[in-house]
Amino acid sequence: DVFASPSVIQVFNAIKHNHSEQGVLLVIKNYSGDVMNFESAAAMAEDYDIRVDSVCVNDDISIEKMEDRRGVAGTIFVHKIAGALAERGASLRQVKEISQRVIDNVRTMGIALTSCTVPARGKPTFDLEEDKIEVGVGIHGEAGIFRERLLSAKETAELIIERILSELSVSKEEEVAVLINGFGGTPLQELFILNNEVASILNSKGIAVAKTLVGNYMTSIDMEGGSISVLKLDEQMKRLLSAPCETAAWKETEA
Repeated sequence: DVFASPSVIQVFNAIKHNHSEQGVLLVIKNYSGDVMNFESAAAMAEDYDIRVDSVCVNDDISIEKMEDRRGVAGTIFVHKIAGALAERGASLRQVKEISQRVIDNVRTMGIALTSCTVPARGKPTFDLEEDKIEVGVGIHGEAGIFRERLLSAKETAELIIERILSELSVSKEEEVAVLINGFGGTPLQELFILNNEVASILNSKGIAVAKTLVGNYMTSIDMEGGSISVLKLDEQMKRLLSAPCETAAWKETEA
C-alpha cells in the first residue's frame, strides 16, 4: 500500500521519537486518511504531554473547492522553510505561522503522460491514449480532472502558469520560487525544457524567479509527467528557502 496514509501508531511513534522541547509541527497533506490519522496521533501525543500543532497543505489548484484541494508538490516548500526556521530555535507558534504563510502563497498543478503502476495491482491505474495527457493528476496515481490533447512543453507551461497566476496575485517585480517536479518517469532533460518555458513566461510578465528547483521531489512511482509549483516569496521565506540543508533530493550550501 505505497500510497496509503501512515497509520496512527506510526505517526505517533514519529512524534514521540522526534519531538523537542518546543514540540512538534505536523505538516499534513489534505487527504481524508492522512488528516484523520495525523489528528488521532496528535491527540495520543498530547496524552504524553508532547506539544503538537499542525498545518494542512492544499496547494492543488486542479480541484475547484478549496476545502477539497489535495496537498501535492508545494508541500516541499513548506517542509524546507519550516525546517529552516525550526533549526534556528523558533517557537512552535512561529514555525506554524510561517508554514501557513507558505501554504497560503503556493499553488501547484500537474499533468501526466502515462499512469503509474502500483506494484500490488500490477497494471496501470488508468488508461491513457498516446496522443492525450491527464491534467490535474494527484500524487497517488489518481487520474486527472480532465483530459487534453498532447501538448508541447510551451503549451503545457502556458496552461498551468495561466491557472496558477489566476489565483496567486503576483505583481511585476515581485519574487517567486518555482518547482518543476517530476513524477518519477520523466527524464530530467525534459523537466529542464519545461522549466525553460515556465521561466520565459514569468519573465515576460515581469515576475522575478528567485529560486528554481528541477527534479524528482514528490513522485508517483513510474508515472511520466510532472507538476509546476509557484511560491510567492517574502524576504523571510526567501532567506529560509536558501538556508543550508543536506538531504537526498535537496542540498543547499552557504552562499
